[in-house]
Amino acid sequence: MPLDAPTLNSLGLPKPPSETRVVVAMSGGVDSSVVAAMLAEEGYDVVGVTLQLYDHGAALAKKGACCAGIDIHDARRVADQMGFPHYVLDYENIFRDAVIDEFAESYLGGATPVPCIRCNERVKFKDLLETAKDLDADCMATGHYIQRMVGDQGAELHSAADANRDQSYFLFSTTPEQLDYLRFPLGHLKSKAETRELAAKYGLSVADKPDSQDICFVPNGNYASVIEKLRPGAAEPGEIVHADGRVLGEHRGVIHYTIGQRRGLGIGGLTEPLYVVKLDVDNKRVIVGPKEMLATRKVPVREINWLGDAPFTSREEWHLSVKVRSTRPPREAIVRPISETEAEVELVVAEEGVSPGQACVFYDPDSSRIFGGGWIWRGY
Repeated sequence: MPLDAPTLNSLGLPKPPSETRVVVAMSGGVDSSVVAAMLAEEGYDVVGVTLQLYDHGAALAKKGACCAGIDIHDARRVADQMGFPHYVLDYENIFRDAVIDEFAESYLGGATPVPCIRCNERVKFKDLLETAKDLDADCMATGHYIQRMVGDQGAELHSAADANRDQSYFLFSTTPEQLDYLRFPLGHLKSKAETRELAAKYGLSVADKPDSQDICFVPNGNYASVIEKLRPGAAEPGEIVHADGRVLGEHRGVIHYTIGQRRGLGIGGLTEPLYVVKLDVDNKRVIVGPKEMLATRKVPVREINWLGDAPFTSREEWHLSVKVRSTRPPREAIVRPISETEAEVELVVAEEGVSPGQACVFYDPDSSRIFGGGWIWRGY
């Protein structure tokens, strides 16, 4: 008679919560605080870790950004209240090398980067994950709104139950090995209101803390001011040129513009609305044109992280849904592999404002599963 299978705890591990060590990545916000409190209440051996990612003095002046000074204090207070240890790790140099410098170079190159993805990929799910293993943790939990499910081939990535909170776009580069170790206890919740109710239930001081809207090191969403500090002299003026060759005016630096931008161009008096359709960084030119010039169907993608069961190159075509911006719903597309890490994505219906530096994330059109994705580039 076969032995009974071991009973799995709520994190899917075959031992009691009291014998299961979990490192919780705590940003100081309500989401990760609830995860830590929930697991502590369930009896897990919780260790809270907060990353100091950028200058602490500057951070103290900016509320509402993850890993700022006030947020470190909030995370520590939750740990004290729930009775588990909490550590602050100085990752400032790692964060600058792995995220901020590339952000600056990418932006100066005319792209529209997404540093939150690189932070998850290169800092939280790499260095912090290794730190969790060094602490003999059985797994690492975060407050991300995404689901991890176990399929026939192992751990799978799935969209959050709450489509309004889903963070799959920012986590597409999570590898199968990382998925084996990660846990996302909030992914099944139907709304953010449920998270705040849990925070109130545990009596957490952060229960009503507002969500952060900005990139943590970009105050008030002003990318250009950050780039100017990182790369002095980057905001050199140049010409605003119509796609037909007409010079329409002068701009104050390419870094102040993004693909698809209409407002703030400073070229009034024209009969048709114009949009930024291209950034010519080498010649310091902002190219503008009518809205239809923003539409494209062909999207070159590289650095692909594939999360499907069959090898990416095992088919000539994958019929998937894709997101080309975090704020847009998935659209029907055909993904044609060029190699294991490159592909051409053909959108069935043209999208406007597809920009180099953004991610192109792959979704199963028939389920909640995420098949990974890659980075949009110019294709040359």
